[in-house]
Amino acid sequence: MSAPTVPSSQRILEILAQVAETQEVFSNPDLALYDLQVLDSMKTVELIVALSSETGVEISPAEFEREAWATPALLVADIQRRAS
Repeated sequence: MSAPTVPSSQRILEILAQVAETQEVFSNPDLALYDLQVLDSMKTVELIVALSSETGVEISPAEFEREAWATPALLVADIQRRAS
């Protein structure tokens, strides 16, 4: 299996917008995804699966940290860090 390439922030946000069912993730990088219930546990699992299959970045639910994905900006940074 080849190493994952670092996905663009735009692509990560597209996946997030699809799973979260809101376009606000594009315009508000500090949107409180969990505090505002944009994401819940089921959508988080869906997002992990979608990001893993789309980007090749393996994300174990055991190593997932909600604080690292609290906002779109933090989520993008975390995924890009994992891919590099």
